[in-house]
Amino acid sequence: MRAAARALYRSRQFFGSLRPRVDADLRAGAFRLLREPERRLFETMTPRDQQHCLHVYRRLRRQGHDDPDLLAAALLHDVGKGRIALWHRVAYVLLEAWAPGLLRRLAVPGEGSERPAFGGLYRCRHHPELGAELARQAGASDQVVALIRGEDASALGERLVALQAADEA
Repeated sequence: MRAAARALYRSRQFFGSLRPRVDADLRAGAFRLLREPERRLFETMTPRDQQHCLHVYRRLRRQGHDDPDLLAAALLHDVGKGRIALWHRVAYVLLEAWAPGLLRRLAVPGEGSERPAFGGLYRCRHHPELGAELARQAGASDQVVALIRGEDASALGERLVALQAADEA
């Protein structure tokens, strides 16, 4: 059942990304949480990722979360993906499910490497670390950076669990 639910989630995510619509009112409200450098960072994401991050933010708000660090992390958690092509996203999901060993071999840094076409796979795979560093450079709080990185579940506790659940919903 878990595999079927994951496939359905990914299918909805794919078809919703074909014509992303960023809700201007939701975005305006969310932007009140971010400082100007963080807003500029949000703007670097594709409309598809902006839409997704706003949906994660809205889910958390509807669940009653009001922690500014958690909500800022929701808005910036996919910034490490950069402007990757849709085919990278599809290839990543398929390889992650069916050929994780091949994904590890292909997901190498693209800039300056002999296989630049796979840089998008690298960014998909390592977007939490890449995004955390971008958020740090933009002046995000240590808590926002840690939530985006998503590594230390014991220190972040329920906030990280809530962010990850909203991201996967």
